[in-house]
Amino acid sequence: MVKVIFVKPDKNYKLKVKLSNGKSGIFNVKPYLDKGIFKELKNREYFELVKIAFGGVVWPHEQDFSTDTIEYEMQ
Repeated sequence: MVKVIFVKPDKNYKLKVKLSNGKSGIFNVKPYLDKGIFKELKNREYFELVKIAFGGVVWPHEQDFSTDTIEYEMQ
């Protein structure tokens, strides 16, 4: 199973990520910011609280993205 092994918040609501399969790139969170629970991520300080959990990335109030989503949409 592929997992996120590194994540760092970047400018303009993007995440720098590295995956356990050797792939790395940028995951753009901006398209999700007006949808449901992801609206809270518009707060820049909160956005920067991202961490790795369960193979994907999560924030304290349980917003998350799976490795599959990240790998598929990664630039």
